[in-house]
Amino acid sequence: MTQTVKNILFIMFDQLRFDYLSCAGHPTLSTPHIDALAAKSLRFSNAYVQSPVCGASRMSFYTGRYVSSHGAAWNNYPLKVGELTLGDHMRKIGVNSTLIGKTHMKVDSEGLDRLGISQDSVIGARVSECGFDVYIRDDGLWAEGPDGYYDSKRSPYNEFLKSRGYTNPNPWANNANAGVDDDGDIASGWLMKNARLPANIAEEDSETPWLTSRCIEFLDAQPDDKPWLCHLSYIKPHWPYIVPAPYHEMYGEDDIVPPKRHARERQNPHPIYAAFMNNQIGQAFQRDEVRKSVIPAYMGLIKQCDDQIGRLMRYLEQTGRMEDTMIVITSDHGDYLGDHWLGEKDLFHAPSVKVPLIIYDPRKQAVATRGQVSEALVETIDLIPTFLDAKGQDIPDHILEGHSLQPLLFGETPANWRDQVISEYDYSVTSMAKNMNIAPRDARLFMIATDQWKLIHAEGGFRPMLFDLVNDPDEFNDLGDSAEHGAIIAEMYDKLFTWSRRMSQRTTISEKAILDRRNGRGSTARGILLGTYDENDVTQDLLVKYQGKAARNP
Repeated sequence: MTQTVKNILFIMFDQLRFDYLSCAGHPTLSTPHIDALAAKSLRFSNAYVQSPVCGASRMSFYTGRYVSSHGAAWNNYPLKVGELTLGDHMRKIGVNSTLIGKTHMKVDSEGLDRLGISQDSVIGARVSECGFDVYIRDDGLWAEGPDGYYDSKRSPYNEFLKSRGYTNPNPWANNANAGVDDDGDIASGWLMKNARLPANIAEEDSETPWLTSRCIEFLDAQPDDKPWLCHLSYIKPHWPYIVPAPYHEMYGEDDIVPPKRHARERQNPHPIYAAFMNNQIGQAFQRDEVRKSVIPAYMGLIKQCDDQIGRLMRYLEQTGRMEDTMIVITSDHGDYLGDHWLGEKDLFHAPSVKVPLIIYDPRKQAVATRGQVSEALVETIDLIPTFLDAKGQDIPDHILEGHSLQPLLFGETPANWRDQVISEYDYSVTSMAKNMNIAPRDARLFMIATDQWKLIHAEGGFRPMLFDLVNDPDEFNDLGDSAEHGAIIAEMYDKLFTWSRRMSQRTTISEKAILDRRNGRGSTARGILLGTYDENDVTQDLLVKYQGKAARNP
């Protein structure tokens, strides 16, 4: 009988590239603590997010469903009331799910109001927070411009900093994410030239240690006899790219990996790709001075994250939690950092759409895969099914669209494992869609990738993009308008069309329930006798309620 996992620690970093870990092959960045966990875990080298932007990706993580299924297709698009989440699935089996950090969840306020559910109620609070019970929620975006704050909610982190004696009205912006220039003035992290300065904050008060402390505080309070799921969702290494001492000077220009980009990418590029290359972020990261300033700070942020993982792992070892806790380390998307002439995320090249995924399974069945790397095609919607499987539960596959990774963790080769991965991107609110005058319904991209091919479909009458991942692993040569590859394009479109016809909205009834109805007598046993001419067309027991002497009319 398969053992079950007691607890689950689900760790997510924000904007951490899949290849910016030393265990993933980065030549100069040292991440010994994450590496040490990977040596006890199974690391997945082909894990894809279902959208390369924070909000949509996270909603897929938290629902176990594709973006076009849950509908929260970009940042601050509300997740519909009624979408089941990780918290809902776990609570059903007696496990509370607790949030520490970021979700980027936008509540469906109109939906709650329509149903008469107060956000202050227990149900309303859970619906408002992806099903989580919130220990600390802080999305880490307390930017403030002339029109006010980007995020108008309360900032627990700013309150913490003020309790520590930071006097600026917005210490997130002007301490944790800013340095000090030679004249003693604020050197904002929004200006990337300041990335080489140390953030004007004590290292122990910065965002990553703060969240680690809150996690340890939460775990300390958990009774041994009650299982838990803790979602520790770090804010970094997401921009602003600035990090406190001593991390600001741990890496320099000599540690920067040359950008993966080629001049041919700029020769007759796909119009949407060209639009992203030519936006302000893309143009910035095409400049060597920007990369030289930003990437050492980004690496420093990751180094700090790794040290905090070391701190957390020591705690788990000292308290014996490593023996009964599944640990996941992943990210919501990557960061181009100048690769492919782009910055940020948004499109479907590997630096953006692939993420690290490390799963430590304490059970003896997983011993055979510890320290190994799986090249299986994995989607981040696979996590909820994996968690349910690890708890010994059936997977409601009429709701969840991913697959359990447990067979892979146990060293098994699952029959009919997926041969493709999907990612989607709705860019309808972006300046690129506006400048190209693309209707909101058409400003959508779909990626389908196999072991060899990656096809990107763009709505609105555009040609596709196509990459040969075997012969062109760096994705420099777009074959989307190649007549020689017409058959491959047709084959990939057929796969995409098949995926688009999936059953994704019949979520209130399972296939088992449908089969039970089909295999039973159904409505005939309840008196619905359609197509019946006389008593010889049905068994007599079905006519019992319709036989006997007729009563006189009153």
